[in-house]
Amino acid sequence: MKEFRISGIQLVRYTAENQVEWNTLVAKSRNGTFLINRSYMDYHADRFQDCSFLVFKKKVLEAIIPGNRQGDVFYSHQGLTYGGVISTENITTVDMLEIFRLLNDRLRQESCSTVVYKPVPAIYHQMPAEEDLYALFRDHAKLIARQISSAIYQANKIPFIGSRKSGLRKATRYSVQVQECKEFCVFWEILSDILMSRYTANPVHSLKEIEVLHQRFPEKIKLHVAVVNDRVVAGVVMYLNERVAHVQYIATNEKGKQCGALDMIFDQLVNVVYPSIPVFEFGASTEKGGLLLNESLIFQKEGFGGRGTVYDTYEYSL
Repeated sequence: MKEFRISGIQLVRYTAENQVEWNTLVAKSRNGTFLINRSYMDYHADRFQDCSFLVFKKKVLEAIIPGNRQGDVFYSHQGLTYGGVISTENITTVDMLEIFRLLNDRLRQESCSTVVYKPVPAIYHQMPAEEDLYALFRDHAKLIARQISSAIYQANKIPFIGSRKSGLRKATRYSVQVQECKEFCVFWEILSDILMSRYTANPVHSLKEIEVLHQRFPEKIKLHVAVVNDRVVAGVVMYLNERVAHVQYIATNEKGKQCGALDMIFDQLVNVVYPSIPVFEFGASTEKGGLLLNESLIFQKEGFGGRGTVYDTYEYSL
């Protein structure tokens, strides 16, 4: 395969043989999370035409670019919430500009016309890692989607609002118990019913997929449920990274609503279970690329003390 070089930077197409070095890079990167680990990414590899790259600086792997291709469009990555250039501290701004030049040249040669790029949100960064945003600016990228999520900085919390505290008192009266659960099937029934009745949709992950991912990452993916009279009435699936405890799924049935189950769950998760993780993030409350805000949903999250952080998507022509 022809090598593409500029000033010591080399771009190489990823293959399955590179899985170990890819995952090693993610683990030591300044902006990678376990979602970029190939054991997570590849659970849906059959759905996407992989077009990922390894980036070497002076023959040392210093960055990766998770990506896939659909037609003449390169995405980074359609199957992930975020992607972009995942790099070590050794990648400088000049390096990043060269990485983008190399990537763009390579994609042009492979008849791509457009790049859709989703950078890792800053709340996940171990240290500043926004050189890619500058490179996007230089490539005249335009912002095409912005999802707003709600997050708590554990070192600077906002107290729960009155209605959330009221729900917490109600949950106490109903003797709601919060516990970790490894049986995802019980919660998935509640989650699936809610999504189908409200949105005529299914969870992003099937039950089988989330069970497989939990088996692969038992310390990163956890389910916490609220139990009343030995019955699960609500639950929250957490994705745990070094800096961010991210809420992946939330659901409650009618009984859970009546007894304030989610208020009890979030009080426990924020204040008891995960206070040592710097950021507790509730996830996005938007649809249609951010154009539609679910006001009741974000009201609930902001009632727990969450405030806005964004997930962006950029696009530029080659």
